[in-house]
Amino acid sequence: MSRRLPAIHYETYGQGIPLLLGFPIMASAWQGDPERAILKGYLDRLTDRYRVLVVDYPSLGPDIGKSEPIPAKELSAERVCSDLLVVADEVGFDRFVFWGYSWGGVVGLQLASRTDRVSTLVCGGWPPLGAPYAEMLAITRMMAAAPDVPVRVEQFVTFYESIQGWPEAEAVARISCPRMAFVGAADEMNYPGGIALRLAQTVKERRPELERLGWHVLEVPGRDHGLYTDPATVVPLVREFLDPVCG
Repeated sequence: MSRRLPAIHYETYGQGIPLLLGFPIMASAWQGDPERAILKGYLDRLTDRYRVLVVDYPSLGPDIGKSEPIPAKELSAERVCSDLLVVADEVGFDRFVFWGYSWGGVVGLQLASRTDRVSTLVCGGWPPLGAPYAEMLAITRMMAAAPDVPVRVEQFVTFYESIQGWPEAEAVARISCPRMAFVGAADEMNYPGGIALRLAQTVKERRPELERLGWHVLEVPGRDHGLYTDPATVVPLVREFLDPVCG
């Protein structure tokens, strides 16, 4: 099934438990998945039990996906959550599993802390506690100022500006749905200016606290931030958590 809102392109596959498979998985082919092989790998391993919604969101740049661009200054966390809930309404998802990775994991935390419509949360490639939001703002500002960047980075500057005052500890503690965080155990990235994203180390350090809060935490040995591109590894690991809690 493929349908289109005025600005946001989305597709649904399969039947069963509603699952929104968020960024960086997209409905359309793009540079990160030019033949949609990664998307197919997820769908092949999920649609036996889940009705999977994938979205071209946000619009990353010219010829990337089918959604229309949102003005960069409007892509706040509030706008992102509102847009995704509109798409969920359109496909008849009342409550749904949200599974995101990297920026998609950030979005999942925002959604799950703002609405009770997230029935289960899978946050990949991002620490739910101790997350480097200030570092991501600095990185996106740096990238937005660089010449010839093909992706609309300015919108992510707006997004990270909008959550600099987000009360992470309080908001994450309020999330009560079944929740999982997973990360590649070698997930660390370094940027100019001495900015380091030690995502795996942060998850490892905060794991006891997360588990006390009810999170299922998984570290995948030997894998870096590209872990999401390997659905043959990722999906079975996540489904060990997801299937039992989804009933």
